[in-house]
Amino acid sequence: MELIVSLGIGVLAGSGVWLLLRPRTFQVIIGLSLASYAVNLFIFFMGWVREGAAPIVVPGAPVDPARFADPLPQALVLTAIVIGFATTALLLVVLLAARGLTGTDHVDGQEQ
Repeated sequence: MELIVSLGIGVLAGSGVWLLLRPRTFQVIIGLSLASYAVNLFIFFMGWVREGAAPIVVPGAPVDPARFADPLPQALVLTAIVIGFATTALLLVVLLAARGLTGTDHVDGQEQ
């Protein structure tokens, strides 16, 4: 499972960086989104419990905190998802305004 998650994060990060280096603004925005998804997955899976059992607390038995998932990465990822969505929406509006004003969607404003 760790290999699949690692490959998925690597593919998302690599695709995001590749798209960030493209000359068109829409591709740059999608690249930023993919890179943020890769970082979110990385942070989320750092708080993952690998035991595979449900953290059930039995009355009277000692509680093992190692069986519980860390809630801090989950809260950070949830906040990052909301901020990433708002940033993507803002960048798309700026993209549409810039394209309307300049007539091109190249990052430097010039056709190649």
